[in-house]
Amino acid sequence: MEQEFKPKYALTVTNTLTREKEKFESLTPGYVGMYVCGPTVYNEVHLGNCRTFFSFDLVYRYLMYLGYKVRYVRNITDVGHLVDDAEEGEGKIEKQARLEQLEPMEIVQKYTNGFHDVMRQLNALPPSIEPTATGHLIEQIEMVKTILENGYAYEMNGSVYFDTQKLVKEGTDVYNYGTLSGKKQDDLLTETRDDLKNQSEKRHSSDFAIWMKADENHIMKWPSPWSMGFPGWHLECSAMSTKYLGKYFDIHGGGMDLQFPHHENEVAQNVGACGCQPVKYWLHTNMLVLNGKKMSKSKGNSILPAELFTGANDILSQAYSPMSVRFFMLQAHYASTLNITDDGLQAAEKGYNRLMEAYHILENLEYTVEEKLTDDDAQINKMLDLAFEAMSDDFNTAAALAKLNIVIPKINAIQNGRMDMSNISKATLARMKQVFYDFIFEIFGLLDEDKDGDNEEGNNLLNEAMNVIIELRQEARTNKDWTTSDLIRDKLQKIGIQIKDAKEGASWIKN
Repeated sequence: MEQEFKPKYALTVTNTLTREKEKFESLTPGYVGMYVCGPTVYNEVHLGNCRTFFSFDLVYRYLMYLGYKVRYVRNITDVGHLVDDAEEGEGKIEKQARLEQLEPMEIVQKYTNGFHDVMRQLNALPPSIEPTATGHLIEQIEMVKTILENGYAYEMNGSVYFDTQKLVKEGTDVYNYGTLSGKKQDDLLTETRDDLKNQSEKRHSSDFAIWMKADENHIMKWPSPWSMGFPGWHLECSAMSTKYLGKYFDIHGGGMDLQFPHHENEVAQNVGACGCQPVKYWLHTNMLVLNGKKMSKSKGNSILPAELFTGANDILSQAYSPMSVRFFMLQAHYASTLNITDDGLQAAEKGYNRLMEAYHILENLEYTVEEKLTDDDAQINKMLDLAFEAMSDDFNTAAALAKLNIVIPKINAIQNGRMDMSNISKATLARMKQVFYDFIFEIFGLLDEDKDGDNEEGNNLLNEAMNVIIELRQEARTNKDWTTSDLIRDKLQKIGIQIKDAKEGASWIKN
């Protein structure tokens, strides 16, 4: 007889579908299937995407920490995502390929590699499966066939459209179109063919393409029973989630910007193909803004992860390490807006260092008392319990971190001799060490940058980068471009690197 599964802590999640906080109970005890919409690889991944993937990395880590076996599926969109989400026009990947004068799949590979590199720097765990849209065209075509057979789609001039009004007008026992996104069915019904632009071949403006006929100039196209074309953007996630997680699975996640139309249309497709809505718990992350404003490249209020890590930008005053950025993101709940500012990042940098210093102190503390419970023991254990309680309350990292921060002054007091070790029992000290280790490395996914920075590969890369910078600075000095020379020196000094000029050449040290 199989042993009954019981997670380490009871977990609650805020379900977008029901708009309520619910107790998390996986469909199969001990196992979780989770699908997260991955990047469209037509350009460098932006920080808003990073926040979403960071948030679900935390979800993934904590579910595993609780004892679940998790199949985490995160796709790569390498076809089907049209410019400005229009139903017709040039695909984002094709447009970028034309701009960079590369093949579309070169663009895909280039920016997939870049995405993986940023995720590695942020120490996000790779998913269990990372399927691509182009790798699952057969599954998508078969799903279109099934939706047509079930009467939830229609073919027009080689394209296939989902009939949203069939769901809106007829309704269904399993799902009403608009429920996930909060769109009112009356609003959908008031739209008429008179509202359609450019005499669209769709029956209704809310209908969406699940297969698009490609024109002669379209590069990324494949044969299908309806035309040479390509799948709709929404279709890929329905096809791949169903293949790897089944018709009904535990968690589907993504940014709140995907709630409509992408996720709403995913549900519609699954209802049309499988007769059921596909997900038990929907989780959505909130926006990331920069200095209180929505990020906009055209307005100069935008920054890429690499620019954040290196300091090569005109918005922030210094470079911030990936772990400082990760710590910064921990300080807000995934469903709340997160505002990136210099002050916030600097505070996060200090907070990260404070947490790591406390952990290093804990590592070196020795037991002195075997069995003696004190008020300090009780307070410390209460805070540790509350940290897990917060994390189990819809992955509230900010609240969990706050509870750990209450314990840190006691650790520092022991280190500074202001608190006697006899105030803490052996059992409490052992638990502190374990809990801090678990939260820092297993749950929060932080790295010890001091230790990791000592590896040979990291040092070699830093040395090579600094040699290039010193060479550029020396060239500026030779050309008597003192402004550039001083700017390089001052920028490096701000991030803790000091340039030393000498007759035999310049050198550098970390402050």
